[in-house]
Amino acid sequence: QVQLVESGGGSVQAGGSLRLSCAASGYAVSANDIAWFRQAPGKEREGVAFISAGGATFYSDSVKGRFTISRDDSENTAYLRMNSLEPRDTGMYYCAATRLSFLRRWAQTSQYNYWGQGTQVTVSS
Repeated sequence: QVQLVESGGGSVQAGGSLRLSCAASGYAVSANDIAWFRQAPGKEREGVAFISAGGATFYSDSVKGRFTISRDDSENTAYLRMNSLEPRDTGMYYCAATRLSFLRRWAQTSQYNYWGQGTQVTVSS
């Protein structure tokens, strides 16, 4: 049974940092594509970062230069390092996993087979 479990969320002030973790079981992060999405209240879920099985990374324009996605194959865990956090980064953060046919579709929620339960990030000004 595939499980993705996020952790590391919390409340921080603007300018602060957090590192989110996505621990996988029953599923090899090294052989699959992993993405982080976020959803603010009343808004659609949006893709913020992606790492392919081959190591290619993509970011949304809103987080580029501030967030870094990575994975530790030995821990079977993916990470999202978030620096220079802003109030607009507030939301529930989810990790998701799949094998994409086309990498350009990385930010589409419909492309993902597995989702975690989410971890809340709140950034205050």
